[in-house]
Amino acid sequence: MPQLNPNPWLFIMIVSWLTFSLIIQPKLLSFMPTNTPSEKISMSAKSSSWPWPWT
Repeated sequence: MPQLNPNPWLFIMIVSWLTFSLIIQPKLLSFMPTNTPSEKISMSAKSSSWPWPWT
């Protein structure tokens, strides 16, 4: 049964995992976000109740 033979697929999986974790991931993590989060002052607007005609 060829699907039980891990010979080619194990090597491909390990090489792709190492490529991602050692080369691609540090490059992606080094990018700075363009819009850094900032502290926003929450302004709560005072709303009046709706004048329902049936109350």
